[in-house]
Amino acid sequence: MDEDLGGFKWEQTGIYASIWNKTKRHLYRIDPATGAHSVFKNSPNQIYNFSFSKDGQTLAYTAHADDQLNELFVSKLNEPGQQLTDMTGQTKNWKVAQSEVISWKSKDGATIEGVLHKPKDYDPSKRYPLLVMIHGGPTGIDTPTPVPGYVYPVLQWLDKGCLVLRPNYRGSAGYGEAFRSLNVKNLGVGDMWDVLSGIDYLDKKGLIDKTKMGSMGWSQGGYISAFLTTNTDVFKAISVGAGISNWMTYYVNTDIHPFTRQYLKATP
Repeated sequence: MDEDLGGFKWEQTGIYASIWNKTKRHLYRIDPATGAHSVFKNSPNQIYNFSFSKDGQTLAYTAHADDQLNELFVSKLNEPGQQLTDMTGQTKNWKVAQSEVISWKSKDGATIEGVLHKPKDYDPSKRYPLLVMIHGGPTGIDTPTPVPGYVYPVLQWLDKGCLVLRPNYRGSAGYGEAFRSLNVKNLGVGDMWDVLSGIDYLDKKGLIDKTKMGSMGWSQGGYISAFLTTNTDVFKAISVGAGISNWMTYYVNTDIHPFTRQYLKATP
């Protein structure tokens, strides 16, 4: 198993953990005697918190599909889940995002995935302005959702007539250790390749107007955005949110300087 395991639960029937597999998050069952593992539940395709009854025969969990908000489910061990909540119902009349997972080749040949959000009234005959929204971590991950947001008002921007790309650049969770290591001693550089190659992919597909683009990100996404300001001029505007702008002040003034040694394999 080539990813971090989340939320270990030890039961008589095995060890359970939810694990990212690209933009999906399934619930896996592991045999403690052999280490063999299998997908235990994959629907809905993003499963987060989960808890077993005392006898280990009933499971409660929060999960959602690509077009849902998080919902609460309950099921017997080997039966389909019963949905108990309808949080998604409140969005029935909203102008939610239309999401799809796309992939492209980066400068060095690495395959990069990203989530492309389109407005509800998307017109395939038009070229749209593009906003690139870059997650942090770098071991964060972006997934399809009807209500992308966090720091930025994405739904409002979509409604104003743009597309939003959220790249799962090298180092993102869900794609295995080798992919996660591609920006070690390459931080910012390889990440920038992944962003710019994604833009080129959308341009070749005839989806975007490259004269009307902006970029933004928070934390590591802010660092990549800062890197883009000094290494390319393709964006009309860039917003840097809580990004590293000076490695020396970052290293001596924060309490997470191991990050510097882990990714740069050096110190200032």
